[in-house]
Parts: sequence; structure tokens; C-alpha cells
Amino acid sequence: MTRFGPLWGQDGATFRLWAPQAAGVSLLRPEAEPQPMHATGEGFFELFVDGARPGQRYMFGVGMAAYPDPAGRAQEKDADGWSLLCPPPAPPRRSHALRPWYEAVIAEVHVGAATPEGTFAALAGRLDHFHRAGFTAIELMPVADFMGDRNWGYDGVLPFAPDTSYGRPEDLRALVDAAHDQGLGVLIDVVYNHFGPAGNFLHAYAGDFFTDSHATPWGPAIALDHPIVRAFFCENLEMWLKDYDVDGLRFDAVHAFLPAAAETFLAELATCARAIKPDAWLVIENDDNLARWLQRDDQGRPLLYTAQWNDDDHHALRVLTTGDDSAHFADYGEDPVGSVQLALAEGFIYQGEVSPYRGLARGEPSDDLPPDAFVTYVQNHDQIGNRPLGDRLVSVLTPEKPALLRFILMLAPQIPMFFMGEEAGFDTPFPFFCDFEGNLAEAVRSGRRAEFAPFFERHRGSIDELPDPLALETFLKAKLPWQDLPKPGHKDSLEAFRRLAELRRELVWPLAASGFRGASSEREGEVIETVWRFGAGALSMALNLGSTPGSIAAPPGPPAAALGLVRRERGAVVLEPWSGAAWVQRL
Repeated sequence: MTRFGPLWGQDGATFRLWAPQAAGVSLLRPEAEPQPMHATGEGFFELFVDGARPGQRYMFGVGMAAYPDPAGRAQEKDADGWSLLCPPPAPPRRSHALRPWYEAVIAEVHVGAATPEGTFAALAGRLDHFHRAGFTAIELMPVADFMGDRNWGYDGVLPFAPDTSYGRPEDLRALVDAAHDQGLGVLIDVVYNHFGPAGNFLHAYAGDFFTDSHATPWGPAIALDHPIVRAFFCENLEMWLKDYDVDGLRFDAVHAFLPAAAETFLAELATCARAIKPDAWLVIENDDNLARWLQRDDQGRPLLYTAQWNDDDHHALRVLTTGDDSAHFADYGEDPVGSVQLALAEGFIYQGEVSPYRGLARGEPSDDLPPDAFVTYVQNHDQIGNRPLGDRLVSVLTPEKPALLRFILMLAPQIPMFFMGEEAGFDTPFPFFCDFEGNLAEAVRSGRRAEFAPFFERHRGSIDELPDPLALETFLKAKLPWQDLPKPGHKDSLEAFRRLAELRRELVWPLAASGFRGASSEREGEVIETVWRFGAGALSMALNLGSTPGSIAAPPGPPAAALGLVRRERGAVVLEPWSGAAWVQRL
């Protein structure tokens, strides 16, 4: 039963608002006098408007104030202004089923920074690049309406309305359809753990949305123990999967959900999604490493969630290649080679052990999960943008290391994800940016300076080098330099990426389709070999993760793919520093 947002009828539309703290609510329209809405129980107010038409502007009056529709499908301008009545969605036009998850090669994309125009329509015009590069899916950072013209998206306040700076709902739907025409799946990042600090008016008339019983990094937690609040987000999920026909969703920081309701809410979200699209790609970000959410049935199909972003793997690879074991990276600094070995074979590194950085036990055993229960990456918006300068790995590593990292991601059977432009070796920074005003803007600016002051003190730099998150220039520097693609270095990087994508199709996909049977690994010094067994055969990967040559026993025959100097000597494979090889043994 749909309870939030306008509902179309035969001759008009019913406007609805959940306002349990309001004594009364009026529908406000510029062409009409305020109209009192009717209380229908449980804190809901409704009003049917005969002859309502798409494009009409409206807000809700509560007391002496006017508020946008928190479940409206579009805004006229910014998040604090008129909501727009949208027509019913068009039926999906895709002509094929969802791509199997094991075929996913994901590009994480920020709509505003992906093109000079920063719109859904402009991104649709660039989809051919992602398709030809070898990606099979794009993952959009949050697009829900936020205050201002630029934002990472995690400060959204109207989760049902795409931000107007990117375009209209029909533009987003056209982007999804265009991606499907190219054979690309689409995921959208959704934020159900908090609302942004500006433009969120729910406290004024729906204080039941929040609870003081649990604090999050963004303030009081959302009251997910309230069934109506959970229904609000379940309907939002339904809109993305049904009205926009996206292939899946990535759920931001589910470890920040209200603890008393997290399990109920996570189960409801997955159940709702699978009722709409049984094979939907449902990906969580969960610092708690709870393997229970990623379990499969007897046929290998996800019971609830499809996969998790694997920060463990990222952190180990980051420490290994950069030597940075500060802050949370300290958990991986004692033996980064062993950490990478464990992540490749079993997924999580922390499976119940005590995290020295946190001082708490973290995680659950994950060795029974298939590799495609984990999304792996060496860069994403967080891992670039939450660095002081927003710099990418290509800016700080010698070339052989990024090449090996890409080799690992593309030819291991986990699901690889790359941040937009990574495939072409762009060094474009992606610093944090937003567009707030007044005291909030200054609070963000001073907060960033305080957070990163120790970094500049350690490295003897000046805090004045920190990009101003409020400056338009900071945002503009994050835009991808498409004009540089033809340059030799970027052209070569893109071609190498394409070759790896072709190898993944040839070597990994047929095995992954046959069902996972388990994994094992061996280690000799800084050389590791991981073997993943499937119904149709086995995939082996040998890696030298150190600065001196090393060897390890390996499968017979030449490798199906290799990077760097790899040779066979007396029944062993010898790998030069930062090199790797992969073999496939088919049954």
C-alpha cells in the first residue's frame, strides 16, 4: 500500500503528508487558496484535488510555515521550495533480463562531476565510453535532492526527488533506459541512515522520524523502530526499482542504523526489493562485517543482500602499496601481505577478531561466502575524497603498483569496482565539496580544517593547501577531463583496462556461472597464490606483493594472463616484484 507522496486517480491526484506532530495541514498551491487536508489516522493528512495536472506546484502548510513534500517526486528549484506534481511513470522499455551479478564490472560515478554539464542527459551521452571500456554497470552516487547546486549526495533531504541540478525525473529515467540499451546495469546509492543538515524540515511536523536514543555522526538517529518510518524508506526503494527500473541499490553505512531496529529494517528492505525484482543487485556498506546478510540459498542465490563493499580488502591493499598505516589503516599494518591473502580467499579480514584501532571484536566468519558476495576496489568516493587533497593513487604510486592492483581486481572473482576515470588513469582529484550557506558553510569549512590539521603538521605542509569545500573551484577541479582521453598515457591505460575486461569475460565469467566450491591459498614470503574452485574448474592467481623476486608452486602450463616478469623454473613460477599471473583449469 502506497502511503507517501501524491497518488494519481482517474480525475485528479490525492496529496498526502505524514505529520504526527501537526494539529492541521493545508495544501498550498500558487493558483488557489490554502485547502485544509483531512486527518485520516496514524498522523496522515490527505486531500483529493479534482483536475490536478502534472507540473502543478504545491507545498504543505503547517502552522505559519510552508514545507516541500518529503515524498514528492520532483522540485521546481531547490529542496526548500515548491514541489512539482509528476505524471505516473512510464513502463520499463528494457528488452532483456538483468545481467547476472557475477558479470558486474562497476564504475562508480558522480553525476555532477562526470561531465562538464553535470547532468543526467550529459552522462547518458557518455555511456558509450563506459561500455567500450569494459564496464557492465554504473553506480550513481546519491542523486536525491539536496540543498544547493553541488554536493556529494550524502546530504540529501528529499529522497524521492532527483536533484534539480542534475535534471528532471524523466531525464534520470532516460539515463537508465540508455544504459540498458548499452547493456549496462544501473545501481543507485541510497542514504537511509540520516538526512542532510540543510533543507530537512521533518523535525517541524514529523518529529517521530527521529530518536534521541542513539546518536550518529550526523546527529540523532532515524527512528527505524517506527513502522511508518520504515515504510517511508521501503516505498523509496520501491520507487527506484519500479519507477526508474534500476537494477539495484547500494545502501550507505547500514552500520549507522538505529541498533534496536537495524535487523528488522535490513530484512524488510531486502524482502521488499526481492518482491519487486527477485534478482535485484542489493549491495550494503557495513563496517560491522556481518556475513549473515550475505548468505546464499542451496542454488547460490542471495537470500537477502547480494554483496558488501569490502573495505577490509581496500585497506590492506592501500597499506601494502603506500605504506600508510595511520589511523584505521593500523589494523592492517602488521602483515599487509597476509591480510590481502585472507581477503582474496575468504572476503573479510576481520571475522570476529579484535580490531586494535577500535578496541572491539569485529566481523563474522565469511569463508563460506562466494567471491561475488564482495565488491572490491582500490579507490571509491570515500577513499579518494576523504583524503585531505582528494588525490588519487595514480598520483602517489609508481606505475607498476596501480597496474598490479587493477590486475588483481579484474581477474579475481570478486566484483570489481572503479571510480570514474580510474580506467583511463586520470589523476583528477575528487575532494569533498558542497554548497551550503551561512553558519553551516563556515562550520563545514572549519570542521575540515580541524580534521586535517594534523596531516599537514606531520607532512610539513600548510593547511591553506586544503581545498575549500565550499568553493566552486573545488567542485570544478573534480570534473573528469574528457579532453585528455586521446593523450598517450590515458589512451594506453584505457586500452590495458579493456584487455583485462576481455580476459575477465573469458576466464572468470564461465567459472563464476558454474557455482562456487571453495577457496584456498598458499604463501612463500611476499608471494601468495589463491585458488578459487568452481563447478566448471579452478582459477589460480599468483602475486608477488613485495619488492624482491619470489617464487611459488603453481599450476602446470603457461598462465592465461600475466603482468610483469613471470617465468617458470623447475616446477615453480618465479615472479619479479609487483607482478602477477593467472591460470584456469577447466573440468
